[in-house]
Amino acid sequence: MLAVQAPVPVPNAINDVPENAPEHCPGTESELAGKSDACDGCANQEICASNTPKGPDPALPFIRERMSTVKRKILVLSGKGGVGKSTFTAQLGWAFASDEETQTGIMDVDICGPSIPTILGIASEQVHASSSGWSPVYVQDNLGVMSVGFMLPSAKDAVMWRGPKKNGIIAQFLKDVDWGVLDYLVIDTPPGTSDEHLSIVQFLKESGIDGAVVVTTPQEVALQDVRREIDFCRKVGIRVLGVVENMAGFVCPGCKTESQIFKPTTGGARRLAQDMGVEMLGSVPLDPRIGKSADYGVSFLDEYPDSPATTAYLDIIDRIKEILGDT
Repeated sequence: MLAVQAPVPVPNAINDVPENAPEHCPGTESELAGKSDACDGCANQEICASNTPKGPDPALPFIRERMSTVKRKILVLSGKGGVGKSTFTAQLGWAFASDEETQTGIMDVDICGPSIPTILGIASEQVHASSSGWSPVYVQDNLGVMSVGFMLPSAKDAVMWRGPKKNGIIAQFLKDVDWGVLDYLVIDTPPGTSDEHLSIVQFLKESGIDGAVVVTTPQEVALQDVRREIDFCRKVGIRVLGVVENMAGFVCPGCKTESQIFKPTTGGARRLAQDMGVEMLGSVPLDPRIGKSADYGVSFLDEYPDSPATTAYLDIIDRIKEILGDT
């Protein structure tokens, strides 16, 4: 029997998540909890300011029950922004869903930069609530998506939230969304190792995370942040499935000459994988049509099956399935 809370309305993403958090709430774990000026008048001020140990998060039982029907949960991470993490997430979701028998979900927890709806061609859609919870937006019958991007009044609205509000919406994505039975839930995260990442780890601690794919580009400035991302995974106990090197060279369609747009001055992702003791899943060459596909919200894998980038994507995805034991 699935444990569910009373149906909740779809929130206005600018104001209502969570309802009882002040605009500048320092967070319940902060040393300033209940003591800062922002806490004045908050109903939780006395509890936060006391030294009484806080009980378990009341959302956890609902998350555990909701996630019990999800077989695999995969995080897609990057240390630095702009390396193609969300694009890879979309291609991974499309590849899983290419098998009509495979039920796939994509959860976008990049709260301040939700690009998944645009990449998947569903930016104009909205979330609907029912007696069983919020309904994901479906790209196709077996590929559902949830993102804060569906809740914004317009694509121009900035999301300016501190940790508690980010924490609240991620909890709602996990416990209030009617994901149904899924073979794969792919979670697109923002760059770095901050609030959103810690929230996902905390909320899925009991349900389990099957692993993380770390996306980078070849240059050292990106690899520095990837090392920190891998260190984060190890500290919180997340299995690193491997590293994907994106934008690894460009082959001119006219003269067929290969150029290195981002030169791997320190050996690129392959050297990093060796040094960090993780698997190198593969390298994806730069193809301008990937960006075009993302802008138009279509599957690059379906539109350009003969591209070397498509071959690289599919090889990486097959390897991920092998590592998870799903082949």
